[in-house]
Amino acid sequence: MNREVAMNLKDPSLYLNRELAQLEFNFRVLAQAEDPRVPLLERMRYLCISCTNLDEFFEVRVAVLREQVNMSDSRPGPDAMPPSEVLARIRERALTLVKAQYDFWNATLQPALEAEGIRFSKRDRWTVKQRRWLQGYFRNEILPVLSPLGLDPAHPFPRILNKSLNLAVVLKGRDAFGREGHMALVRAPRSLPRLIRMPAEVAQAPYDFVFLAGVLHEFMDELFPGMQVKGSYQFRVTRNSELVVDEEEVQNIALALRDELKGRGFARPVRLEVADNCPKAIADMLMQNFELTESEVFRCEGPVNVSRVNAVYEQIDRPDLKFPAFVPRVLPVVVEEGNLFDAIRERDILLHHPFESFGAVIELVRQASLDPDVLAIKQTLYRVGNNSPLVDHLIEAARQGKDVTVVVELRARFDEEANLRLANRLQEAGVQVVYGVVGYKTHAKMLLIVRREHGTLRRYAHLSTGNYHQITSRLYTDFGLMTAHPDIGEDAHLLFLQLSGLGPVIKLKCLLHSPFTLHKGLMEKIEREISHAQAGKRARIIAKMNALNEEHVVEVLYRASQAGVQIDLIVRGSCALRPGIPGVSENIRVRSIVGRFLEHSRVYWFQNDDSPEIYCSSADWMERNLLRRIETCFPIRDPQLARRVYDESLANYLADNTQAWQLEPDGSYRRIVAGDAPEHSAQQALLRQLAQ
Repeated sequence: MNREVAMNLKDPSLYLNRELAQLEFNFRVLAQAEDPRVPLLERMRYLCISCTNLDEFFEVRVAVLREQVNMSDSRPGPDAMPPSEVLARIRERALTLVKAQYDFWNATLQPALEAEGIRFSKRDRWTVKQRRWLQGYFRNEILPVLSPLGLDPAHPFPRILNKSLNLAVVLKGRDAFGREGHMALVRAPRSLPRLIRMPAEVAQAPYDFVFLAGVLHEFMDELFPGMQVKGSYQFRVTRNSELVVDEEEVQNIALALRDELKGRGFARPVRLEVADNCPKAIADMLMQNFELTESEVFRCEGPVNVSRVNAVYEQIDRPDLKFPAFVPRVLPVVVEEGNLFDAIRERDILLHHPFESFGAVIELVRQASLDPDVLAIKQTLYRVGNNSPLVDHLIEAARQGKDVTVVVELRARFDEEANLRLANRLQEAGVQVVYGVVGYKTHAKMLLIVRREHGTLRRYAHLSTGNYHQITSRLYTDFGLMTAHPDIGEDAHLLFLQLSGLGPVIKLKCLLHSPFTLHKGLMEKIEREISHAQAGKRARIIAKMNALNEEHVVEVLYRASQAGVQIDLIVRGSCALRPGIPGVSENIRVRSIVGRFLEHSRVYWFQNDDSPEIYCSSADWMERNLLRRIETCFPIRDPQLARRVYDESLANYLADNTQAWQLEPDGSYRRIVAGDAPEHSAQQALLRQLAQ
């Protein structure tokens, strides 16, 4: 790249495509599955994660691109790549990924599992006893719930549910009505298990499983008595799962969203998966009915949904083939102090999940629900999970007569139905439920408790980088801060007022918030580092996040690099910035960590001429988070806690040489190897340091 082009920081060649960068993340996940150092059943789970991630990628990102193409919207992003070209590139990379997934499943994972007594039996390997047992299972458990559909003028092609298992069946002969059979469809209801474990009396291994699809193939003729089954072929269609609600036109967003959800499973198709042995004529028929082209068809050398094997993980009692169990540390203040309000009032409390227990947050809400001095509780809920004790405590607080307000984000993707049920349950218990702000998802993670103490009111706040979700708190890395700092409490109070009421833009003392001050604040802090570097002072930025694609942030980071600011970015997923370009980004390094836990925390550190500032946030450096969502970004002011956040989430991860990948200027990732240096895994170090 010549100097003249390099100095134009809007040049499209300086930006990676966000969709392609997001797709690349799944190759890094698959690499975890292929890593022999990872326990065998965890390798199986990584394979499944790469498959489910790919499903969601098609349901959302590819679906949006297809809509753009269909609407003749050719506006490119910062990389200047039109949607049609992006789709073509996605097709190429997705084919490579799918082939790698099935190659690993067929050639490596299945043989390795079988060597450990975990078998996924194919039809050609069933014993006589197994076939007899499976035939009985088919007749008693499967056949009664199937409704095969013969395709003819009276039975047109049916609606096929998103990501469901189906079989196209080729028939020969005549039925009882004299109808000539040619083609039928068999839809597998979701009530049927996709994997069946054979009992010990017929099993050929300690854990012997059979795919539902294999059983359907084998006994398909019993569904069509008197006819000959010439062949049956699995297929699966993926549909657009983006929900579109014109919030400014509807009177009730909850009712409008409920109506939209009814049609999600049958929205526009975006991908068709078929068995690798499916004849072209059958594939063409399916393409015609789904209105898809050859470029949207993927042939699978195995089950059309490999991720279903994840269902057996919990059934297999083999601790030696799983990650070692750990117990999140319970903070001493929770055990020793008893009253969390006393502990928080004395000093801020930092929680680093999953290494430290999320139970402290649940305990805080429990104590608040029962404390007669607590007057009000306010909380945002984006994803909360089923049977959450936290929700139970909020309901109890309302029953105790406290003022409880919960901001439920109904549009949390794929949790919309659960959040509608949650909102109804809270409302029935007397909780005031708010659905956020029209046009902006509420992604902020905030809890505010108002307590009367010695005749005055004091606010206690919990701010987090992650959701109030007890299950994911054991799987995702996140930070949470409990504080009684008056300014932070006042800021949280004003934010809740803004979410539940109507009013002007508010001015906060400590917090940055989207869509108002977070983007501007980040830009100003990066500009400040530029000024320090230009003045010959020490200047450095370290930031950890899930994704980076906001073009103005990328541009100012390029300018910072040109000014001499040293920049280290720890970006788990999609990154649109190209590091290491001479004259533009040679002072920027980007790495991605993929390990046992999903990296989810967002941490921003600015050297500020040796007066460093460190923030935690719910927001990635993405356009949607910084400009179109409600997000919070909170400072860590206690020096000891600030040092902890820096050491545990930044320095620790920059030292990782076992699970780290370095982003190269061309957009590829290179795995970092320890070489002669001692191996260091950031997540394992935190497990040793923090967990029990």
